[in-house]
Amino acid sequence: MTVQKSWVELTKMHRANVIVVEVLEALAQACLPGVRTRELDKIARDMLAKAGAKSAFLGYRGRSDRPFPATVCISLNEEVVHGIPGERKLENGDIVSLDFGCVVDGYFGDAARTVPVGKISAQAARLLEVTEEALRAAIDLCRPGKRVGDLGHAVQSYAETHGYSVVREFVGHGIGTSLHEEPQVPNYGPPGRRERLLPGMVLAIEPMVNAGRAEVKTLKDGWTAVTVDRSLSAHFEESVAVTALGPWVLSEPYPYAEAAH
Repeated sequence: MTVQKSWVELTKMHRANVIVVEVLEALAQACLPGVRTRELDKIARDMLAKAGAKSAFLGYRGRSDRPFPATVCISLNEEVVHGIPGERKLENGDIVSLDFGCVVDGYFGDAARTVPVGKISAQAARLLEVTEEALRAAIDLCRPGKRVGDLGHAVQSYAETHGYSVVREFVGHGIGTSLHEEPQVPNYGPPGRRERLLPGMVLAIEPMVNAGRAEVKTLKDGWTAVTVDRSLSAHFEESVAVTALGPWVLSEPYPYAEAAH
């Protein structure tokens, strides 16, 4: 069942998402050659503690029979999503997907970025650019009367027009007092289908775009998903509220304050 949030609930989610993006920005700055992925996770844990927020991911089970053991999903290069931080060191030319969520006053925030380590190839930089642009195309459609299928169609058509493929196994989702709520938000499919968007709905939209084939598989750790052909993958995500005036990316200030007066 799709849950519409009140203004009070949206402001709580805004606070959570502001923290999420502050952490992601700090992690992006720390993604330097020689840094171990577990060091990035410690930065996130320390910032969560300072903010008085809780991790949305630590202990989460999802599809795995093992709880996720960290606060950040850190996925490198051909890793699509759900990478577990550890002893691996970042290297010049890597791309790093950082997926992070937190809970504030019972409400969740969730976002992701893929960032470069040092100097990356032109091909990798283009993949990051197109994936983020595909996300923005979907966000622009988060308006009352549109449908969830319109968002997925926007992502798929944009990515495929630029020669990339879209992951099918993992999709976006509603978000609120739970990390994953209805509806599911696929990054593919025909427009004009699935749930109609209503004011107060909040969607975590998260394109995962591959430089090669769309297929992915999960490694033996039960979490890390990689591209089957080992091609590069990028992941961008925002939690977005549907409002009567248009989309509100919840990590940003309310964009329609002047129109309300």
